[in-house]
Amino acid sequence: MKLSISSAAKAPIYQQIKEQIQAAILSGELQPGEALPSLRTLAKELRISVLTVTRAYTELEQEGFVANVQGKGCFVQGRENALLREQLLRRAESLLGEGAALARQAGLSSAEIHAMLTTLLQEEGV
Repeated sequence: MKLSISSAAKAPIYQQIKEQIQAAILSGELQPGEALPSLRTLAKELRISVLTVTRAYTELEQEGFVANVQGKGCFVQGRENALLREQLLRRAESLLGEGAALARQAGLSSAEIHAMLTTLLQEEGV
């Protein structure tokens, strides 16, 4: 996982880090049980304060994305974590809503949208 920060961005640096790690977890780039870089390592790589990384990691832990194991580091939570599952459900709902809106703009009926979703689920093996 490669993180990038911008001092010109409107979002604070800790927020940029948090959002990029969240996106990597939700996309599956970071797998459950995988360790995040240590606070000091990430701070050194990004040339920022350890306190900034600490704030990002703390918020990720509070939101259920990671678990901090004293003396070992931060690890990605499994999908069975209720808070992480809720985040995934919100993202799925948002994306499905966008897809439905686009399908409507293309003139598809509810039955056609449903058939399209059924086909996609079958292709995914769900």
